[in-house]
Amino acid sequence: MRAWHVERYGEPVDVLRLAEVPDPATGPGQVLVGVRAVAVNFPDVLLARGQYQERPPLPFVPGIELCGDVLAVGDGVEHVAVGDRVVGSRIGVLAERAVLDAHEVWPAPAGLSDEQAAGFVIAYQTAWFALHRRAGLRRGESVLVTAAAGGVGTATVQLAAAAGARVVGVVGSEAKAAAARDAGAHVVVDRSAQDVAAAVRDATGGAGVDVVVDPVGGDAYEAATRCVAFEGRIVVVGFAGGTIQDARAGHALVKNYGVLGLHWALYARRRPDLVRLAHRALTGLVEQGAVRPVVSDVVPFERAPEAVARLAGGGTTGRLVVRVA
Repeated sequence: MRAWHVERYGEPVDVLRLAEVPDPATGPGQVLVGVRAVAVNFPDVLLARGQYQERPPLPFVPGIELCGDVLAVGDGVEHVAVGDRVVGSRIGVLAERAVLDAHEVWPAPAGLSDEQAAGFVIAYQTAWFALHRRAGLRRGESVLVTAAAGGVGTATVQLAAAAGARVVGVVGSEAKAAAARDAGAHVVVDRSAQDVAAAVRDATGGAGVDVVVDPVGGDAYEAATRCVAFEGRIVVVGFAGGTIQDARAGHALVKNYGVLGLHWALYARRRPDLVRLAHRALTGLVEQGAVRPVVSDVVPFERAPEAVARLAGGGTTGRLVVRVA
């Protein structure tokens, strides 16, 4: 079968090579998937650069999120069967076939295309855990999303709006504003032309926002600390802006807000029961028409490095998906 390999660390277009490798085989508790589509995620960029928190030995197959068909199941797997269309998440899926552990695979929502389903797991699970598990979002509260036009951002905006929150979305340019509005943001702030903290305070009548979901870090996080409300909660999801900020404990004390970290993959490993519950809830929202992954472009398997490089450039909206089968 064909699989993309990272053979050395560097920029995706320089270090990804299409290789012929043996077909993988399942062991007990594992699922073999024929891959239909793979969504590109920012960790794919970091994996290629050798900057991700996990560093598989070189050479390795990147890609962490897929939609595909179950081709075989190992002993002990009961929740999916051969022929099922599934979604899943594990490093190593940018290939024509992939093996995942049973707790890394779930039934694909019937209402989503392959491309939409490929981008359903990580962004929506991250948004769900950020809003409901970590921040404890309540109906009627306000939510600030610091990258509201991206994959995690559009998912967070949709879920927050579905939960009855007032959503303020921050985007990097006016060109991205429509994506945030289409996802359900009530107010959109363009950080290239506006002071984010001032605009958010103005949009909330001076009170600030109750919940911040921040996948950007750096200056975006600092702006959030200046417009978070009394008893507000800032959920740190990632550092796509390239700067890992320090949390100022004294500032959190004086303003009476909390800073919460979210590493969704830890839930997948340590509390797969919670991930299953979230998947059922999210599938229900798909069936109700409340959420739907935003796919901005689909590229063929042979052009996968181009898609990863485009995501690294920061100019994309929604999800980029690689069509495999």
